[in-house]
Amino acid sequence: MTTLVTGANGFVGSALCARLRRDGVTVRGAVRALNSKPDGAEACAIGSLSSDSNWTKALSNVEQVVHWDPRVHVINDKSSDPLAEFRRVNVETTAALARQAAAAGVKCFVFLSSVKVNGEFTEAGQPFTADDAPAPEDSYGVSKYEAELLLRQNAGETGMEEVFIGTPLVYHRGVKANFDSMTG
Repeated sequence: MTTLVTGANGFVGSALCARLRRDGVTVRGAVRALNSKPDGAEACAIGSLSSDSNWTKALSNVEQVVHWDPRVHVINDKSSDPLAEFRRVNVETTAALARQAAAAGVKCFVFLSSVKVNGEFTEAGQPFTADDAPAPEDSYGVSKYEAELLLRQNAGETGMEEVFIGTPLVYHRGVKANFDSMTG
């Protein structure tokens, strides 16, 4: 079985690739350019990510995709329309990848979404649950929720299994952005 991991060079993607390899899974890492290959995984260059990206080579003989969006929180975002930028990458690119994956015969699409789909906070001792109504409040959370909706639609139309993982903020040594501001 071959698993395609997008964002294979990032700290989450590279850790996932390493874990999958330790578990005996054949891993193909989607990267933007071959000058940045994921350690120990076959690399496939995708180039700039957009709804027009061609995933054919990356999806060849793949049974499952683990997709980690490349646009996350942006400190001091200079974009004139941050929601449009989040949608371009997190929604449109994700939807295009899922459609191409289904057409290629991929059986399972794992989408690393975000807890921000549920909202910004819960009451003390009351974690979010799968039964909570989505309540995203910022552009990032909205784009992740919209991607989930499109993936559910794709699953209904194609029969490809869709799995969503609502990740919290992820820490690693040398992290930037939100964690860096809290630990700095």
